[in-house]
Amino acid sequence: MPHRTVFFVSDGTGITAETFGNSILNQFATKPRHVRRPFIDTADKAHQVVREINHTADVEGKKPIVFITLVDREVLVIVKDHSKALVLDLFNTFIEPLEAEFGITSNHRVGRFSDVSKSQEYTDRIEAINFSLAHDDGQSAKNLESADVILVGVSRSGKTPTSLYLAMQHGIKAANYPLIPEDFERGKLPSSLLPHKAKCFGLTIDPARLNHIRNERRPGSKYAALENCRYEVHEAEAMMRREGIAWLSSTHKSIEEIATTILRDIRPDRLMY
Repeated sequence: MPHRTVFFVSDGTGITAETFGNSILNQFATKPRHVRRPFIDTADKAHQVVREINHTADVEGKKPIVFITLVDREVLVIVKDHSKALVLDLFNTFIEPLEAEFGITSNHRVGRFSDVSKSQEYTDRIEAINFSLAHDDGQSAKNLESADVILVGVSRSGKTPTSLYLAMQHGIKAANYPLIPEDFERGKLPSSLLPHKAKCFGLTIDPARLNHIRNERRPGSKYAALENCRYEVHEAEAMMRREGIAWLSSTHKSIEEIATTILRDIRPDRLMY
């Protein structure tokens, strides 16, 4: 579908509009142009984005698709009533029926992260991010008792991005620790992990994929050699199996899928969304 544009318009960051909108768009074999317009929270900004939407419609000769998450009624009406586009209102599609069902009105809060100075959840999320950064790649073994989960696996198997996603998206304190050849020679987990083995979750990866990733970082090195990748992956999986650590392969899974599996298994008593 060439020359088609999708707008994500929000009075906040636009994360909700883009995430939900892209989930819907992924059901179609198309790659439209994406335009993000966050913080549309005044009538002037609304008129400005409407002009942009309508200009796009005139140039492309097709209606743009507009996903909106707008709380302010004045801003919402401007975008919905004056855009030459297919406007999909992600909030009010659900809010209005829920208001009727609950018998109360919504708080009309603008943005997921509004008034962060008073939000304990936001403070906890920042603490989780700081914890994950401090405990990335085995940098520190301090306070591991505070970790919700400790990811283990060979270098470049996806531990760091998964740890940060868990912290940023769900407020999970995730440490990660690389399994290295010295660990395989000893035949056991690093001593700092042994008291916290119940919190460990393993990531593995196809050796050929690992070889490709490592070659981008250190081309031609022993670290990146296919034979070495096969050895490390085999030994890591054998160690996790012996230690009774649950693990999964990151080869064909997105970070979101990996994180969801981890959350399902560790079942923390609180999650943030």
